[in-house]
Amino acid sequence: METEAVQRLIVIVLFEGVDLLDVTGPPEVFSLVRRETDDATGYRVVLAAETTAPVTTAAGVRILPDLTFDQAAESGIDTLLVPGSVEVDELRRVRALAAPEVVERVRLLAARSRRVASVCVGAHLLAAAGLLDGRRATTHWSTAGQLAADHPEVEVDPDPIFIREGEVWTGAGISACLDLSLALVAEDFGEELALRVARQLVMYLKRPSGQSQFSVPLEPVSTTRRIEELRHHILRNLSGRLTVPDLAAHAHVSERQLTRIFKTELGTTPSAYVESARVELARHRLESGDATLERIAAACGFGTTDTLVRAFRRRLGTTPTDYRQRFRTAATPPAAPADPQGGVTAAVR
Repeated sequence: METEAVQRLIVIVLFEGVDLLDVTGPPEVFSLVRRETDDATGYRVVLAAETTAPVTTAAGVRILPDLTFDQAAESGIDTLLVPGSVEVDELRRVRALAAPEVVERVRLLAARSRRVASVCVGAHLLAAAGLLDGRRATTHWSTAGQLAADHPEVEVDPDPIFIREGEVWTGAGISACLDLSLALVAEDFGEELALRVARQLVMYLKRPSGQSQFSVPLEPVSTTRRIEELRHHILRNLSGRLTVPDLAAHAHVSERQLTRIFKTELGTTPSAYVESARVELARHRLESGDATLERIAAACGFGTTDTLVRAFRRRLGTTPTDYRQRFRTAATPPAAPADPQGGVTAAVR
């Protein structure tokens, strides 16, 4: 007898004037989960509103809800996704909106959900519903001041792309809804699957800051089996010896040929690729653990703290200590080695 495939129900809140991309962006990410797996496990995304009548978004595009809020409340909601809306005055000042009737619906639905996530200025709805009290949260930079002023009980941090506080997530700018969605995928199904989805979207697996791009970007997937196997060999052995001669010997090619292959396939040198991978792994350990710089340097193959610091300055324009102070998150065990094609971390903010 076949077992029924498990699908996590994601309910996206709809209301008049909602930002269109807040609503349509995340489902694109979640839909790729099914495509990148061999079974039916994944998500079922539905749109919920006060009624099933069409909802007009801020972009003027009308969206048809799948069910009402009352119907959603009777469902087993895994994730409640709350988008936002704004108004802009004659001086182009942006103000987030939080209609009382929508706030109340969010409060009720959140109580019936395993986790809650806001997209962009949707954080104002969560705050108004009391879901961010005593928590650290982010929102779009243009309304961060408003969020802090309206809700002093919330610790507002406008810099990160997204923040996780327990089972409550908040996202920053509109496009950050994709980053947040990838983080949710990584938490549910693992970082390897999230990386595959990120590759399909041609984006970072994780961008830790809305203003600074710390993550190594996606690179084209290599077209030869030899370089792909060598790349995975590097990722599995970041703490070991990965000199150009060692890599050439492993690939059974000359050092000159190895350098030419890397330049052609990945647009970089073998040494630069190895350093990028090691920096990504070090980033993850700095963000999600308490290990000393000496231990991180050794575990990531840098050997000494000085080498780690120099690599961080060269790649990220900062120091490991400053990076940890800025992006430190709740401690979790280190994940698998980093991949410069998209970074290793996702569901940690």
